[in-house]
Amino acid sequence: MNDATAPQASYYQRHIFFCINQRDNGQECCAGQGAQQAFDYCKSQAKAMGLLGPGQVRVNKAGCLDRCAGGPIAVVYPEAVWYTYVDQADLDEILTSHLRDGVVVERLRTPPTVGR
Repeated sequence: MNDATAPQASYYQRHIFFCINQRDNGQECCAGQGAQQAFDYCKSQAKAMGLLGPGQVRVNKAGCLDRCAGGPIAVVYPEAVWYTYVDQADLDEILTSHLRDGVVVERLRTPPTVGR
């Protein structure tokens, strides 16, 4: 394989996206379940752990990820692992196990059939 056809490494090793969508019609939504605070906490903890930056982790906000029934929701790529979290302890486990060590936190996975 020459350099032109060699697979390119991703700019980030992993992305975690937090749904922070707010619904105005009274429907369940991640924003109503502390998603912004979870995003803020995860980003600050990832920074404190030295996980952020090129070749490492990126913590992002997202609009509706359309899995409201499992909320609050976050998804980690490139593995496409969907998580439902409850508190900071859950986020700490995602940070250390998955984002730092590459080990999926099975107990926090959102069931594949959960949608809106």
